[in-house]
Amino acid sequence: MDFTNSANPSSAVHEEDHESTSITVDHQTNCWGCGLRLLVPPYASVSKCGWCAALTKHNVVISDNKYFWWRWLQNQCFISIALLFMVFFICGGIWALYPAIFSGSYFCGVFHLTVAAILSISTLSSFCLAAFQSAGAPPEIHWGGYPTVRKGALENYTFCDYCSKPKPPKAHHCRSCRMCVLDMDHHCPFIGNCVGAGNHRHFIIFLISTLISIIYVAIMTSYAAALYIWPPLHLKPVNLFDGFIIFRVLKENVVTLLESLVLLPTREYVLVYLILTSVSVGITLSALLRQQLRCIYMGKTYLSYLRAVDSEENLEKDCQNLIRFFGCPYNAALYLPSYWKSRKVKQ
Repeated sequence: MDFTNSANPSSAVHEEDHESTSITVDHQTNCWGCGLRLLVPPYASVSKCGWCAALTKHNVVISDNKYFWWRWLQNQCFISIALLFMVFFICGGIWALYPAIFSGSYFCGVFHLTVAAILSISTLSSFCLAAFQSAGAPPEIHWGGYPTVRKGALENYTFCDYCSKPKPPKAHHCRSCRMCVLDMDHHCPFIGNCVGAGNHRHFIIFLISTLISIIYVAIMTSYAAALYIWPPLHLKPVNLFDGFIIFRVLKENVVTLLESLVLLPTREYVLVYLILTSVSVGITLSALLRQQLRCIYMGKTYLSYLRAVDSEENLEKDCQNLIRFFGCPYNAALYLPSYWKSRKVKQ
C-alpha cells in the first residue's frame, strides 16, 4: 500500500514503464509513523504520509553532540552562581539595612523584614520551579506500525533524529537538555533549563518577583544611604557661567566623593554594591520581561515569534493570550478596560 503527497496530480502519469520503475526504486521510502511506503517526488525535502499525516524529512544532517557534558556542567555552574547571588543579595541586604530599618520604630522594622521574607520566598521558590521542573516533554503516542496508527493520528508530526521519537508540531529539540520541549521559548543558562510549556509560567513569575525585589532593595538601600549611613559631603557649587573653572570644581567634587567612599565601613560598601547591582540587574530584567510579555501577548513563544517575523506572518495581539497564559478564568476579561478587550492588531 503506497501513499504520496504529490502537489501536482499530473506527475503521477507514467510516460514509460522503465521510467516508472526507476522513480519507484530511486525515490521510495517508508513512513516513520506507520511504516507504509511513500513515493517521494524527486528533490523533495519533506513528504507527508497520506494515512497518518506524518511528515518525513529527507537528507537530514545530524550535528554532533559531543559537547553535551560541557553544556551540562556549564548549566550547573550557572544555577549555582545564580543561587549564591540571590542568597547573598537577600542576606547582605538584610544585614546592611538592619540598622536603618529598626532606627525608626520596631513596627517599621518588622514590617520591612516581613516584606523581605515574602519576596525572598517567592523569588527562590519560583526560581527552583523554573530550574528543576520539566520544561515540557511531549506526550507518548502510538507510532511505527500500521494499523496501530489510526488515520491522521500523527498530523504534522516529525521524527526527532536525536530523541528517536515523534516530535509534535510545536515542539523543538534542545541539544543542551537532550530532549524535545513543547512550546519551547528558549534555553536559559541562568536556570540551567529550557523555558517551555511546563515551566514558562514559573519563569515569568520568577522574573516579576525578582524585578519587584530589586526595585524594593534599590529604594531601601538608597533611602538608608542618603539618610542614615552616607557621610555628609561638602560639595562646592559650580558656576555654570564661568566655563574656565567648571572642570576644576567638578574635579574637586569628584575627589571629595571618592574620599568619602574610601572612609566607608564594610556595611556601607555592601549598600553601595546593592544599589549599583540592583540598578544594572533591574534594567536587564525589565528588558527581558518586556520581551517575554510581548511574545505572550501575541500568543507566541520567542522561537515561534522569530519564525513568524522571518516569514512575515501576521501577528495577532490579544489580551486574552495573557489571561490564558496565567490561568485566569475567562470571565476575568470582563473587568478589563474596553480598549484591551480582544484587541487584535495586524502588523
